[in-house]
Amino acid sequence: MTEKILAVQRMQDYIDAHLTEKITLCDLSNAALFSPFYCARIFKELTGLSPADYIRRLRLSRSALRLRDDKRKVVDVAYNIGYDSVDGYQRAFYNEFRCNPHEYAKSPIPLSLFTPYGVKFRSLWKENEVVTNIANVFIQVIEKPERKVIIKRGEKANEYWSYCQEVGCDVWGILTSMKSLCGEPVCLWLPEKYREKGTSEYVQGVETAINYDSVIPEGFDIIKLPAAKYLMFQGEPFKEEDYCNAIETVQNSMKKYDPSTIGYVWDDSNPRIQLEPRGERGYIELKAIRSL
Repeated sequence: MTEKILAVQRMQDYIDAHLTEKITLCDLSNAALFSPFYCARIFKELTGLSPADYIRRLRLSRSALRLRDDKRKVVDVAYNIGYDSVDGYQRAFYNEFRCNPHEYAKSPIPLSLFTPYGVKFRSLWKENEVVTNIANVFIQVIEKPERKVIIKRGEKANEYWSYCQEVGCDVWGILTSMKSLCGEPVCLWLPEKYREKGTSEYVQGVETAINYDSVIPEGFDIIKLPAAKYLMFQGEPFKEEDYCNAIETVQNSMKKYDPSTIGYVWDDSNPRIQLEPRGERGYIELKAIRSL
């Protein structure tokens, strides 16, 4: 991995840790250990955004989640997220999402939130470094209720990276803006009966209540899933740079596991589910089961 990638990642990490504070190019320069001019150039080269635009979009997206979940006043959110005036915040929010923050707080709708993908993780996936110290996998039976899932279909994708190439990475931001039964978006491998002709096995979506009748974003579909039991496979917490190996460890464990030892068989009529790889909790996948 190049020093340039690591420098930009250090800037991204600094922004995330100091998002509610004033952040200058000199601050980012100190974090990256390069000159301000060079930092601004490589940041835009690797993220596609200037540092100022990156910070603005991230602040607005985080503020939208606060308005949705915390029921806080717009004025409080504006100042807490780092804006100097409510008017400036409202203009920025409208320009980013094409809706007023007051209206959004009263009646949240799906928004295209900004997702700050770390630049070093894209490189690590390609490098696929070998790590052997991620071994333990926790397995638990859980039950999911009957529910609807709002999904964005791809074309031929059967895993995350091919899906992103087909539909882009912005889908996750829209899904994150929507309330989920399990508290976060999900990735699904759909059985054939849930797929439309010419669409992908792998999709991203958000689980909602079975009586959901609100807004469905343009270009998205909705499917109904029955109540089902799942085996949840959860790996150990991992360093972010080891996430490829954390995924592989859990998936290998799933392939080897025989559910008949606890009185079940695999249920391939229900989707396999993947949660966002997050190092602090370990990588998680769920596979449906039914009683013998």
